[in-house]
Amino acid sequence: MNITKLINEKLSSFQIIILGFAALIITGTLILMLPVSSVSGEPAPFINALFTSVSAVCVTGLVVVDTASYWSYFGQAVILILIQIGGIGVITVALFFSIITGRKISIMQRQTIQNALSSPQMGGGVRLTRFIFIISFAVELIGILLLLPVFVKGYGAEGIWMSVFHSVSAFCNAGFDLMGDKTGVYSSLTSFSDSLYLAVTISLLIITGGIGFITWNDVATKKSRFKEYKMQTKVVFATTVILIVLPFLFFFFVDFSDKPLLQRISLSVFQAVTPRTAGFNTACLNEMSDAGRALIIMLMLIGGSPGSTAGGIKTTTIAILFANIIAAFRQKENAGYFGRRTDDATVKNASILFLLYIALAVFASMMISLTEGLPMQSCLFEAFSAIGTVGLSLGITPGLSVFSRLILIFLMFFGRIGGMTFIYATFSHRENIRSKYPAESIMIG
Repeated sequence: MNITKLINEKLSSFQIIILGFAALIITGTLILMLPVSSVSGEPAPFINALFTSVSAVCVTGLVVVDTASYWSYFGQAVILILIQIGGIGVITVALFFSIITGRKISIMQRQTIQNALSSPQMGGGVRLTRFIFIISFAVELIGILLLLPVFVKGYGAEGIWMSVFHSVSAFCNAGFDLMGDKTGVYSSLTSFSDSLYLAVTISLLIITGGIGFITWNDVATKKSRFKEYKMQTKVVFATTVILIVLPFLFFFFVDFSDKPLLQRISLSVFQAVTPRTAGFNTACLNEMSDAGRALIIMLMLIGGSPGSTAGGIKTTTIAILFANIIAAFRQKENAGYFGRRTDDATVKNASILFLLYIALAVFASMMISLTEGLPMQSCLFEAFSAIGTVGLSLGITPGLSVFSRLILIFLMFFGRIGGMTFIYATFSHRENIRSKYPAESIMIG
């Protein structure tokens, strides 16, 4: 029997998504273990290669070895390819190659792309796939051109490769950087803390990738007809603005109040954007206030928007939860925005995701803290960074044991495929029982 037909018959679309990411991770791990992938010319240890591959495919950015000083140009290119495929989506890339080779797109493939992109409808998947590739490479090319003056000026011809790498990494919300052999290992973009130009350029790339392809497709279709935008599009833009402006004001008046004005603005802008969910940083996170790091943890949990290169529970999830709170206060039956309501199933799924992500991250933090003897806040920071596929770190990840690294690997994988995908893949073949138990009230609060 044809292997593709067998997979389509035996697996749900959600299980295919998980297997697609897993296959890419394994492939990336094996390639990164080749001697040519490391600067030393020696094979990378399996756990290091696996962790790096997972982090790249899941566009996280957490690392156990410094990207620039440990991996060769070949290894860096492999990481960049994994980031690009992981950011756009394994299923999206596979469908794109089916399109350009003229293969017929089956109903199962259309359903899989719908679930992979969190698209509200199955139709238009082929057109949406083309749109994703066009906007991705167009934005990344613009990013490369904008970054060239910065990196070429500072690092000559090598700056071209650095511009390409950082543009793709930023748009895909990955957070991998190549500054380790220039400004110190794991230094990220801290040497550019006073560069407002770089902060704004990288931030715009992060925001563009984190908004989501479904949202940009709606904008491209309806252009300036704002009233015709879908409720999701309006919610995504409104929530994104709020989640940038409020953290910016906090960082501006609290953590960076002692900096010169331009550097203060640059640091505040970047730290407001990067936790959702890019992983670059221009400030030393260990020198920030406890309140500042707590705010970053909350932003890492929220992440970007549905159908984007970003992770987290998504802006729409937190918006729905907030709308449900407002509806409860006002004693309204349904939550909603912009003259539209959401159904109970959406609110239920949002609540499940919120609790599931927090429970997993907190439990993982406790396990890491007990295993490594590290402060709980540091472990919480790394765990939320992993499950939110962010990549920000307080510097403890490279020194973790294999057990703790495996915990972070699971969190990154779970965070990238998405909580609902994981649930549906696990329980998709369970029998749907239509009978209901008798209802009984239970007091809340």
